[in-house]
Amino acid sequence: MAEKATKAKGKATAEKPVKSTNPERYRLHKRYKAEIVPQLLKECGYKNVNQVPKLVKIVLNMRLGDIKDNSKSIQLAQAELEAIAGQKSILVKAKKSVSNFKLREGQSIAIKVTLRGEMAYEFFDRLVSVALPRVRDFRGVPGKSFDGHGNYALGIKDQTIFPEISYELIEKIRGFDVDVVTTAETDEDAKLLLTKLGMPFRN
Repeated sequence: MAEKATKAKGKATAEKPVKSTNPERYRLHKRYKAEIVPQLLKECGYKNVNQVPKLVKIVLNMRLGDIKDNSKSIQLAQAELEAIAGQKSILVKAKKSVSNFKLREGQSIAIKVTLRGEMAYEFFDRLVSVALPRVRDFRGVPGKSFDGHGNYALGIKDQTIFPEISYELIEKIRGFDVDVVTTAETDEDAKLLLTKLGMPFRN
């Protein structure tokens, strides 16, 4: 579930937002308040603006897999995810050793970034308007990847769909998960919200 996927495991340092002077950076958040909230109030019959669904946070999670023992590769992957997110990341550590998976306690197993508020809307804007359209033969994202509680999960297979990443400079193609957490009480309400925000569902 997307909500469960947003909970960090192990030790982590605080994530720090990277400030921007670009006045267009938070255009989606402004449009949400000015246009989408009134639309949802009218279409769904919410009694007040506090009932209108909104984005709570977006969590980016990159599993380290075969590079978890390579500090240089971890640093490169971390730099790429931070460039995509526009915010500092944290390393997620294994809480216990698992011999079957060759996993040691304290070993770095994933990189995570949690975006909230305007930063979440800004990333969502870049995801739907810039990154996803660059996917080869793109026909939309799955419309059923909700968790039953108004949260949506999407897998990104190639980090180079984000213009912040140069294909010539990467070490390898890396994927990561995008978990979108909303205040919607149902998947239907969440899907309507994300559609209004620009998510190109194919079904």
